[in-house]
Amino acid sequence: MAEERNDVLLAEDDNDDVLVFELAMKQAEIPAKIRVAQDGDKLFTMLKQLIPDILFLDIHMPCKDGISCVVEIRRNKDYDHLPVIMYTSHTTDRYIEDSYRNGANLYLLKSKTVQELAANLKRIFSVDWKKNMYFPPKQNYILS
Repeated sequence: MAEERNDVLLAEDDNDDVLVFELAMKQAEIPAKIRVAQDGDKLFTMLKQLIPDILFLDIHMPCKDGISCVVEIRRNKDYDHLPVIMYTSHTTDRYIEDSYRNGANLYLLKSKTVQELAANLKRIFSVDWKKNMYFPPKQNYILS
C-alpha cells in the first residue's frame, strides 16, 4: 500500500527558506507534496485550485502579507478546516498576537538548523488535523 502524502502549501517568497523547509520535511521523513506560493496573491489562486491538507504561511510576502492572508482565509467558510501555521522569523508580540487572534493554528519560528525545523515539523504533523482542528492555548501557540 502506498504511503499517504500530505498536500502541503508553503507561502514563502524566500527561495532559501523554501529549500530549508523541503530539507527539513525530508529529514523528518514526512511524506509530502510541497507546493509553493511566492506571494499572497498567488496563495489565493492556489487555494482556489486545490485546498491543501495544511498551509505554512510566512508573514512578510509581496502583494499581501501573512496576517492579511490568515484574516481572509478565516473569513471564507471554504477554508474552515484548513490548518494555518504561521512560519516566520518574527518574534514581535504584535505579529504573534495578530496571527493568534485572527485564527492561525500555530506560530512556527524559522529554526537556525534543519534539524530543529525537522523536529518541530514532526510535532506539527503528529496532530491529526483532518479529525481535530487544533487551536492551542496561547502558551502552547509558539513553536521555536
